[in-house]
Amino acid sequence: MDIALKLLLVVFSIGLITVVLLQHGKSAGLAGAISGGAEHLFGKTKARGLDLFLQRATVVLGAGFMIVAIIVSVVAK
Repeated sequence: MDIALKLLLVVFSIGLITVVLLQHGKSAGLAGAISGGAEHLFGKTKARGLDLFLQRATVVLGAGFMIVAIIVSVVAK
């Protein structure tokens, strides 16, 4: 069971790294960071297609990674 959980953790981590690296940068520099947050908050730019899929996949893989990491740490004790 321990080996299977660790293997699942490796799969989640590789998937999360891949999905994050495939995403486009939202803004460049400090000026983009200030205005980029406002655009995202008020919904001027909506993610569609591949960007939306990558965003949702990042959330799912991140949550899965956190849950599996906690389970592995509990099982290891």
